[in-house]
Amino acid sequence: MREFSVAPLYEVPAGADLTDIVHRNAGEAPAKAVLGRKVDGVWRDVTAGEFLDEVTAVARGLVALGVGAGDRVAIMSRTRYEWSLLDFAVFEAGGVVVPIYETSSAEQVAWILADSGAVAAFTETAQNTALVESVRAQAADLKHVWQIDSSTDIPSGALALLAAAGTDVPAATLAQRRGTLGPDSVATIIYTSGTTGRPKGCVLSHGNMLFEACNAVAFLDKLFHGEGEHPEPSTLLFLPMAHVFARIIHIGAIHAQAKLGHCSDVKNVVEELGSFKPTFILSVPRVFEKVYNSASLKAHSEGTGKGKIFDAAAQTAIAWSEAHEAGKVPFALNLKHAVFDRLVYGKLRAALGGRTTAAISGGAPLGARLTHFFRGAGLFVCEGYGLTETAPAVAVNPYPNAKAGTVGPPLPGTTIRIAEDGEIEIKGEQVFRGYWNNEEATREVFTADGYFKTGDLGRLDDDGYLSITGRKKEILVTAGGKNVAPAVLEDRLNAHPLISQTMVVGDKQPFIAALVTLDAEALPDWLGLHGRDKDTPLEQLAGDPAVLQEIEEAVASANQAVSKAESIRKFVVLPTEWTIEGGQITPSMKIKRNVIAHECAGEIDKLYAK
Repeated sequence: MREFSVAPLYEVPAGADLTDIVHRNAGEAPAKAVLGRKVDGVWRDVTAGEFLDEVTAVARGLVALGVGAGDRVAIMSRTRYEWSLLDFAVFEAGGVVVPIYETSSAEQVAWILADSGAVAAFTETAQNTALVESVRAQAADLKHVWQIDSSTDIPSGALALLAAAGTDVPAATLAQRRGTLGPDSVATIIYTSGTTGRPKGCVLSHGNMLFEACNAVAFLDKLFHGEGEHPEPSTLLFLPMAHVFARIIHIGAIHAQAKLGHCSDVKNVVEELGSFKPTFILSVPRVFEKVYNSASLKAHSEGTGKGKIFDAAAQTAIAWSEAHEAGKVPFALNLKHAVFDRLVYGKLRAALGGRTTAAISGGAPLGARLTHFFRGAGLFVCEGYGLTETAPAVAVNPYPNAKAGTVGPPLPGTTIRIAEDGEIEIKGEQVFRGYWNNEEATREVFTADGYFKTGDLGRLDDDGYLSITGRKKEILVTAGGKNVAPAVLEDRLNAHPLISQTMVVGDKQPFIAALVTLDAEALPDWLGLHGRDKDTPLEQLAGDPAVLQEIEEAVASANQAVSKAESIRKFVVLPTEWTIEGGQITPSMKIKRNVIAHECAGEIDKLYAK
């Protein structure tokens, strides 16, 4: 058993809660712009003083309309300014926030509202409202449904309604509500995406989230407080705020007074990055893969010369980053790198707004190749690791001293140990208190000495840097008795430009195989590059010889990372994509193995037919 601990950089004071952040900002720097809000297509600053005024106005409305201390309030919305406002307003009123993905099904919404006992729900659109209303009979405690966007009955939206309702609530009442809070008070109940079974509600306290956010900000000080050319830090959120990853960054950014913006639609993220111009961003590996793959395909589609330039630039970026990590970059490589910075890397950074020099990546392994590429291109990626139950990060690569291929050392205040069977176990003040209404599930995830069992497999190097090697429950055991971690092969295949998602199969089978889906967004560029009709349907391409040849080469490349017994022997390309809406993928982009195995039972059987 191996263990590594890092001392905390921040301790949660007695009596502290998350509302302290907003009040402290308004007291220390009331005129400082802590958020950016897009109004009529133009970014407008929101000062610390203005944000506190809006938070307290909405909180008064919540109190006036019957939301009590400890009551649960659901928020079902895309990432937007109002999410941040409502988060702190519910805290200010002494309530508990229950996030719901706006892509959730009626069954999921009904379960979360009923299980949490939510007394109120904020929805973003009429469609969200209709969905909540359709399951209202199953949510016995739900008294209010407020729509953020304007509706016919509330012309100016729910926030104006609440502000008007709370005008007679005295400041002393809010102060009393805040007085009910402390580090042990429940701040939020976040329901896990649920790759299997019903989602479980992870109970996170004010202390959990303060400890996590404030230690992360202190550890990544240069990102959150600025440096060099960018003394005024800022970030643009485009990941779902219903996910704990985006949620803790929004708390951390406001705590650090790093200007925070929101992007509701990832389809507009390039445009929004260009106008907001953040200094750092957070994302998931799939987004970085798509950025790299689309840039590569675009360069190749514009002609052989540009394709060769991009390939050479990518190789140079990786070599430069590897040399930089080793501590010495040869003069010739530095020179070559400077040339490609003008030709290629600068354009990539410009697409991110021109000021972005760093990113935080989480949710899944990014891989050393992409980490080195982006670092070499001037975007330093701090890859981290965590779970909803750990609020979320327990390890993160430091800026600017990362080790590619790892998720970094323990976050300050965290202990990581590797159990005898390779499972990662965690102890720290950010670890959740348990699952809501589920004591049995809570007992199952803690060891006798109080460590949280993550279910992930990993290893610690001599410097305490953690590497993730797989998921304990996802280990496949072939008929020959070979243990295979699917993530090793899936991560490498998913990095291919044509591949959207992969699921490796083979449990109790004679060999390993794979189900592969194609990336519909990448296919038109690939088809154009090969002189093909860009509108060729996905169903037709799934059996196309040229496509199959590309996937076969990707499989052969992925197989180089494993032994022969672990290698993929056969694969099938499916004629459809797996989606959140289709129920095969969680909102945090993890595949639901049991769902896919059931839906693709016929294809899997064919892979193993004699």
